[in-house]
Amino acid sequence: MPGILLGDVFPNFEADTTAGRIKFHEFLGNSWGILFSHPRDFTPVCTTELACAAKIEQEFKKRGVKMIALSIDSVEDHKNWSKDVMAFNDNAGSPLPFPIIADDNRELSVQLGMLDPDEKDKDGLPLTARCVFVIGPDKKLKLSILY
Repeated sequence: MPGILLGDVFPNFEADTTAGRIKFHEFLGNSWGILFSHPRDFTPVCTTELACAAKIEQEFKKRGVKMIALSIDSVEDHKNWSKDVMAFNDNAGSPLPFPIIADDNRELSVQLGMLDPDEKDKDGLPLTARCVFVIGPDKKLKLSILY
């Protein structure tokens, strides 16, 4: 069961990202937001998913939607992974058009109910499931997909 329910005000967490430290509500401003997670950096499927999101980021921007990703790896890993993602899009050297949240301590993943109890890393720690959260300009959760 998700850690946050439809209609709840989405937590105004602070986090380190590839774009620096953010406060989530300030990051969103008056925009809609989409926060999506991936289990690990440098995995083939996650890389192609982020590459697809990067390709269509301008379509979200046109509609007033800010995108942000989350993975349980560090900011440094995210920055290196972003290069692979953009190279997959034949845009090597271009920056990823949205930040990735570092959640290497899994604190935010636990708060938001994003961990998969069955999928574990090499140390036996749970990985994040693939989650999508759509947050309205009122900062309330409008849609939640966990798979």
